[in-house]
Amino acid sequence: MEILYTLFSCIATALLLIFTLFSIFILRIFIGKSIFNKNYPPVFGTVFDQLFYFNRLYDYQTERAKKHHTFRLLAPDQSEIYTTDMRNIEHILKTKFWKYSKGEYNQEIFCDLFGNGIFAVDGDKWKHQRKLASFEFSTRVLRDFSCRVFREKAANLVRIVHGLALTKQVFDVQALLMKCTLDSIFKVGFGVDLNCLEGSNKEGSEFIRAFDDSNELIYWRYADPFWKLKQYLNIGSEATLKKNIKFIHNFVDDLISTKIRQMERQQHCNDKEDILSRFLVESKKNPQGMTNQYLRDIILNFMIAGKDTTANTLSWFFYMLCKNPIIQEKIAKELREIISSTPWNEASTVDDFVECITDEALEEMQYLHAALTETLRLYPAVPVDGRCTETDDTLPDGFKLKKGDGVYYMAYAMGRMSYIWGDDAEDFRPERWLRNGIFQPESPFKFIAFNAGPRTCLGKDFAYRQMKIVSAALVHFFRFKLENDAENVTYRTMLTLHIKGGLNIHALPRTGFVKV
Repeated sequence: MEILYTLFSCIATALLLIFTLFSIFILRIFIGKSIFNKNYPPVFGTVFDQLFYFNRLYDYQTERAKKHHTFRLLAPDQSEIYTTDMRNIEHILKTKFWKYSKGEYNQEIFCDLFGNGIFAVDGDKWKHQRKLASFEFSTRVLRDFSCRVFREKAANLVRIVHGLALTKQVFDVQALLMKCTLDSIFKVGFGVDLNCLEGSNKEGSEFIRAFDDSNELIYWRYADPFWKLKQYLNIGSEATLKKNIKFIHNFVDDLISTKIRQMERQQHCNDKEDILSRFLVESKKNPQGMTNQYLRDIILNFMIAGKDTTANTLSWFFYMLCKNPIIQEKIAKELREIISSTPWNEASTVDDFVECITDEALEEMQYLHAALTETLRLYPAVPVDGRCTETDDTLPDGFKLKKGDGVYYMAYAMGRMSYIWGDDAEDFRPERWLRNGIFQPESPFKFIAFNAGPRTCLGKDFAYRQMKIVSAALVHFFRFKLENDAENVTYRTMLTLHIKGGLNIHALPRTGFVKV
């Protein structure tokens, strides 16, 4: 009896301790948050409510935003404010830029993957990387080199799709585009031919899987109240994440070491085309500050910008073309008219064709540019992004913020707001971007796909060139159809907007046999 009494006593004590800790946790969430004060955004629950909607999180946020353009979820230490109001977005990204940072909360969540790269840092580190990157992206050398790489990889992709089309195979276009863009960014970023697209690099394919899974697991932390405990115990999702990140870091570290040895053998060569080579030259001026680990963080941030955003957008673009065959044919017609003025003809090779996609030809592709932009409006590469308040503030819509609050702008939801885009906001209509056939940009605070203000995406033109070259090559040679029109195509909830489970399609040749 004494043993049973002791056992029950221990259980009761443990349960009391758990109840006490849970009560403290709940009190931390709700106390001091001015829940019923109308000067603060309306409360729609806690950040942990996202667990129940995680698989359709961006649509859940859209539904909430249709009722309140600005709302909040409560977290233990702060409130998380979500907004689609363009005035608020301009306020935090431009007007009061210095009052907002990435914040410790966000940095703690994604530092394992992004480290001290440009997406994760503020202050001097951000300014330093921004300055270096701004210079690199403005150089003619990088522009010419990247376009050469994009054309080469687009030609490879056409040849692979042509083989699949001849045998009437269904294929996952997202998987192919991921490999194509990874090959491109490694060539442009590292000067290395990864050859994932041709299937000759299994480690490269494993890198894609590890990188994408880590992307998803990092985002899961926003909804998982126990991620720190799991990280400490090295169990569950955190154990998987740790394993993936170790593989990613080793993979990139090996490439950096290889590149350093290669540059040491080619010291006489001053023509540094790829980004890593140029950063390595810069690192010699500050070897203590720009360590190999710092370089790895920089490159990984460029990689998520160059691989995920482009491949994701192109995947959703081909989904939209399959759902809207008339638009697909309009793009094909535009391409025929533009390319017909070049030396390329049916007897030429694919390589000859992509060489005709010059800067001048790209500039003429107004409808294609509009269709890609319309894709980004509805399926932004980064569906949600945000900042942290460094001091108490008041947003232009009148709602107050407390120091430490997070403020998130919902690009995915914004694309579906009728008060922003009109009653046809949820329709795919490239024509909304055209005036007399000429593309007309919108305010970056309305079309937020490339961010805005001082942190506007430096690679915007870079991304458009790659997307236009790849999509022009594919649409010119093939007509695309979904394997199953009735299939529910949706997204994986992660930092970037992947199509969940891929996108299975057919490719039908337009012009007969493609000479390779």
